[in-house]
This record gives sequence, structure tokens and C-alpha cells, in this order.
Amino acid sequence: MLNYKDIQNRIEALDVIQGVDLSIIGYSLLNKPIYAIHLGNYDGPQMIMEGGIHAREYLSTLFLIEEIKYLATKDIINGGIYVVPMVNPDGIELVLNGTTNLPCDILRRYLLDVNNNNPDFSQWKANANAVDLNVNFDASWGEGTQNVFCPSSGNFVGYYPESEREVNNLIRFTKEVNPSITISWHTKGEVIYYGFKSLSPEDLMRDYNIALSLSAVNGYQIIKTEGSVGGYSDYISLVYNVPAYTIEIGNGALPHPIGEEYLMEVFEQNKNVPIVALENVGGKFFDESISSVCKIIK
Repeated sequence: MLNYKDIQNRIEALDVIQGVDLSIIGYSLLNKPIYAIHLGNYDGPQMIMEGGIHAREYLSTLFLIEEIKYLATKDIINGGIYVVPMVNPDGIELVLNGTTNLPCDILRRYLLDVNNNNPDFSQWKANANAVDLNVNFDASWGEGTQNVFCPSSGNFVGYYPESEREVNNLIRFTKEVNPSITISWHTKGEVIYYGFKSLSPEDLMRDYNIALSLSAVNGYQIIKTEGSVGGYSDYISLVYNVPAYTIEIGNGALPHPIGEEYLMEVFEQNKNVPIVALENVGGKFFDESISSVCKIIK
């Protein structure tokens, strides 16, 4: 049965692949490493992809591990891709391993209390502080339609914006990279979300047109974000004003958490999405183009 250590080992094993640079960008609340992987050149436009920010959505982490292996077979001749495959390692361990490895009884009792004394954490989205990391960014923080304001398995915004260690790690890393485009990978629904209220009509059209090219690859529906704020994509739109997407992998009819048995299906749907995304902001893969990729997929 899949557990947190299995995923950590798979990420660390990527370091032996030629062209893959693995680093640690910080540590979680419970001091687990948060890894980043770089592929391609450090000059030119840079893309950031992140996953595993919601604990029960660990399929996004598994997808990004496979995606790194695939992209490592491509020659990126202009630009590069950074991947943060597991933003929320504490939460993912809680989903997969339960409270077994928590460092103290006080924390165990706290999390069990938040989870209604249910030892099954398979539906948990938050980190080990019971904060939903993807509503903790300072981008209209606390104004979301589904936000809650006390510790919860999901949707708790935290006591103040950017209160969480994992969020601050990702913000600091993003500032260092200064991305030209970002993609956040989640489950589920086969949807590409784009847009934030801070964007001008021209920028919204820019982002929509790129979403069209991504949808041509994976066939996912394009939806403008409404009522959901405080997420990483929202933060990117607000602070950097560059294209930022949240892509929900996995059929919407499947229950959370979507298991590893669906990994190759979502990988085949989405493996060329990063190629098209980077090319849209001026990056270039050797002997690859937007038109050729879309032609192959179709």
C-alpha cells in the first residue's frame, strides 16, 4: 500500500536522472523537506508547477513525478521548468499513514479532534496545523465562498494570511524564480481554471487564449475562476501578473482520494501540457512546437 515514504523516495530518486536538478526549498511544519526539481536552462522564461498542496490530492504529486521523468527526455533549448511536487508533505503523510508518525500526543489529539475523532484522514486537505494551504495566500484572503475560519480538514484560511510555513516557503521560492507562467495541479474534475479579479480584460484574454492551447492537449473544460481566492494561482496573478492555471486532473465522478491506479490515465492526458505552456511564453523545446504537439495529441 502506498505511503508517504514511498512518495518521498520516488522524488529523491529523480536526482539521478540526467538534466534533473533536485534541491530542498524549505521544510514543512513537522520538518519534512519540500523538494524542487529544475529541468532545462536557467536562462530564458521559467515555469513553476506545483502539486500536492491539498493532502488528499496526492495523485497530483505522483503525476508530477512521472512528468519530470518524461520532460527529462526532452531538450529544452530556451527556458526551464521548476517543479515542486509535494508542497504539503505533512498532510499527505496524514492521509496515507494516519496519525502513526506524529511527533507528540498533543498534536495527535488536536488533529483527531479537528477530524471529529475519526482516525480515517483520507479526506483531509489541510496541513498538520489544520490550515488549507491553498486558501492561505494573501490574495483576497478570507473572501472565498467556501472559506471557513476555524481549524478544519479543509478550507480553513488560517488565523492570518500567509501564516503557514509551507506557504512562505513557496512564496520565497517563487520570488527567487520570478516565473513567466505557473500551473498548479489538483484533483479532480478535468478542468482548467484561469483568471483572477485583479487581472485586466487584456490579461484575462491572454490567459484564456493560452488555456485554449492547453485544452487542445488534454481536452479539459476551461472555466474562469469565481468565488475561490487565496490560492497559489491567485497569488501569482495578483503579484506577478503572469498566466497562472489550476488544472484539476481525474474524472469528477471519482471519489477522493483518487488512487495511483489512475496515474497513467491522467499522465497520458496531460504529459504535453507543460511543453505547450512553456512555449506560449517564449520557451522552446528541441524539435517541438505547439502545433506539432497538438497535432500528435489529436
